[in-house]
Amino acid sequence: MAAEVSLALVGATGAVGQEMLKILEERDFPVKELICLADPREAGSKVWFKGEEYTVAGASADAFKKSDIAMFAVGTEVSKMLASEAVKNNCVVVDNSYAFRLDKDVPLVVPEVNAGDIKLHQGIIANPNCSTIIMVVAINPIHQAARLKRVVVSTYQAVSGAGKAGLDELDQHISAALQGQKPKVEVFQHPIAFNLIPHIDDFVEEAYTREEMKMVWESRKIMHEPDLKIVATAVRVPVYRSHSESINLEMEKPMTPDEAKSILSKAPGIVVQDDPAARLYPMPLYTSNKDQVFVGRIRRDISLGDNGIVLWVAADQIRKGAATNAIQIAEIVVKENLY
Repeated sequence: MAAEVSLALVGATGAVGQEMLKILEERDFPVKELICLADPREAGSKVWFKGEEYTVAGASADAFKKSDIAMFAVGTEVSKMLASEAVKNNCVVVDNSYAFRLDKDVPLVVPEVNAGDIKLHQGIIANPNCSTIIMVVAINPIHQAARLKRVVVSTYQAVSGAGKAGLDELDQHISAALQGQKPKVEVFQHPIAFNLIPHIDDFVEEAYTREEMKMVWESRKIMHEPDLKIVATAVRVPVYRSHSESINLEMEKPMTPDEAKSILSKAPGIVVQDDPAARLYPMPLYTSNKDQVFVGRIRRDISLGDNGIVLWVAADQIRKGAATNAIQIAEIVVKENLY
């Protein structure tokens, strides 16, 4: 049985923080003491864990003096400000923001892919972008068997990726559309009800968005393949929860769809749902509130021949794409006494 640890949760009142509390309880994470932290303006708020009510304190450097592990479910600026303070107090940080993902001295980890990198941490371990996590879980088994040359991915990302405000805006836009009213656009760039928006995060180099480039930069780091050719298109869709991805893979070695199905069905964290005749394939409606990455529509890429495979993937981006992945990292930290 793993030793019990003092755990600080920064961002305990937010959507991902709340999900972390639920999953920590589900997985029976070995918590000796739970310290719930949030923006000082939310100090005094109440959260629940294992049937007990906890009072949220304002996040500050002093809060980490009694913590073994701190899980950060906050924005980049808060992580940059407080993570180093936690490390100074000998507290290992698992950070869910973008703050440290590309730092060369910070492991960027998806346990099904590169769990061994956790032991290299120097106080901070980064949790990848949700779309990246979902993709690398699905493609790494193929990579290990046949060596990937090129990855082309299009994402179909749920509004909850933008937090509660994104969910509320979809509700408001649906209501406005049905009543023939003009929706008020605040969270997204355009009306999201009955629409698709090929624009997530800011535009950066060569007319790609930062969300798209995160998938390139982060996947290469996680998979230890700095030169892997990856191109992404990220699209916001009017779905409440769970991201979907269409992924085209070009490999160095040939692989049949049946071989791909066999490999994926044995891979950790993956559920193969692939029976088109029975209309069985992954869909966000049915992958929500689950921790696995669901893969289906596994077929030969007819534009490449035997060295190409096409996948359709769906997974809950709040759970496996954020909270669950971070907790899996923390579980390894505890199990292997890496704190």
